[in-house]
Amino acid sequence: MNTAGHSEATARRGLELTPFRGLRYDPDRVGSLASVTSPPYDVVIRPDGLHYLEAADPYNIVRLILPQAGTPSARNEQAADTLRRWLAEGVLTADPVPALYVYEQRDGNGMLQRGVIGALRVSEPVEGVVLPHEDVMPPVVADRAALMRATRANLEPLLLTYHGNGTAAEVVERTAEQPPLLATTTEDGFHHSLWSVTDPADVARIQSDLAHHQALIADGHHRWATYRLLRAEHPSPSPWDHGLVLLVDTARYPLRVRAIHRLLHGLPVADAVAALEGLFRVRRLDVSLAEALGLLADAAGTGNAFLLAGDGAFHLVDRPDPDLLARTIPEDRPAAWRSLDATVLHATLLDHVWHIPEDSPAHIAYIHDTAATVAKAERDGGTAVLLHPIHEDVVRDLARQGVTMPRKSTSFGPKPASGLVLRALEI
Repeated sequence: MNTAGHSEATARRGLELTPFRGLRYDPDRVGSLASVTSPPYDVVIRPDGLHYLEAADPYNIVRLILPQAGTPSARNEQAADTLRRWLAEGVLTADPVPALYVYEQRDGNGMLQRGVIGALRVSEPVEGVVLPHEDVMPPVVADRAALMRATRANLEPLLLTYHGNGTAAEVVERTAEQPPLLATTTEDGFHHSLWSVTDPADVARIQSDLAHHQALIADGHHRWATYRLLRAEHPSPSPWDHGLVLLVDTARYPLRVRAIHRLLHGLPVADAVAALEGLFRVRRLDVSLAEALGLLADAAGTGNAFLLAGDGAFHLVDRPDPDLLARTIPEDRPAAWRSLDATVLHATLLDHVWHIPEDSPAHIAYIHDTAATVAKAERDGGTAVLLHPIHEDVVRDLARQGVTMPRKSTSFGPKPASGLVLRALEI
């Protein structure tokens, strides 16, 4: 993209979004577009959720993003074989010309979100252009990278936000007035629509506007880290210079920010509570989940607070011992980071009190759905740790300072549905 004559942000290249020939399901070859979609790979958390989605349609996207086989290499090869077969059979077909895609999500409660899907440049310089706010788990990055190498595809977009409300937004709004390429309603009540932007002038307007902006990773830190890893493995120029993203202008469409909860395997609630004696205040709550979350919100307004669940009740944990925090929380970070609930959870509770490794799937799971986290804890005899969400401004301010938050601290939404448009690197 020609950046001559633009601002300093443009001169350092900013966000570079490139059209691509999207892979999309042929609606005549599948049961319905809704039946082949899925939440992002790390949000398939309903009990038996993977099997539910697999049973929804033989072509459901989970067969690509979460292939099932005996070993990691077998899983990845299975996904690659499945993708090749679906392309050969015409289940997935490439759009005839490269495009950017306007993507809309609506629900029945007045929520509306629109953004642009495209291939975003990953190669340097990226510092200050794409802002991560969470650390990643290397085993997850390695797993996603192996899947992308095998399939040679970006199977689902990650979610980025920026503050714009410029010419890109004008193109998005005008495009959304036209008949869409596809429209479907998923069982969660969200209505999804997709349009293509192929007119060179409109593509240039979007690109020129985005070149002035930086973006915050709202969802998909592991996929972004995967894009960077794969970019480093391949000499440039190559298709690995770009990765599939959805960019949402939060000046026009603010995202919802929700907490990501923890499920501690093998730690009964009674043991978790006993370990807190003298370190935190703990109060048992025999109330509904909604009431418990309301009490958590009240407590979080005045300091660090958590809900423990898994034994049929809720336990409100707050008022940590200041000396305990001083001993366990690193001092080399901004005060805003030191006071985060996620920081106290990881540095104090997991590391010091409960001695649970944060990157071990055998010990801890990260779950977006509150009720599902509680249900899994009650079923498995573990402890659910429920958190109150962080405000987006706090996340963005820390990211601009180059400060990453504890892993899985936030859940921005709504997240794009997987399966509506894919990017094959060799098409």
